[in-house]
Amino acid sequence: MMTHPSYALLYVADPAASATFYADLFDTRPVDVSPAFALFALEGGMMLGLWARSVVVPAPSAAPGASELGIRMADDAAVDAAFADWQARGITIAAAPMKQGFGYSFMGLDPDGHRLRVYALAGG
Repeated sequence: MMTHPSYALLYVADPAASATFYADLFDTRPVDVSPAFALFALEGGMMLGLWARSVVVPAPSAAPGASELGIRMADDAAVDAAFADWQARGITIAAAPMKQGFGYSFMGLDPDGHRLRVYALAGG
């Protein structure tokens, strides 16, 4: 029986440093931390794991930035507010807010270069 995904893993250089980044960004603490792994239980039931790239078997073949995590906002104004907040935090911005076919979004990067898209869908 298939179910919907509820868990995402990002392969990172330093799980502790990445855990600090995401704890600050999401205003939450990891539920599990070890030298090679950190795990967040996020709102809505999503789990986000940060796994040391150097110990993953089989070794990952894609570099950070080959996919992205989406963070949905209520509307365009919330996207703009998040953009200002991320700029103030010094998060690397890969794309400033822009209208796209699906809605309005910007993209930031985590310390490893993983893409984080903040967006609001067109029409709500």
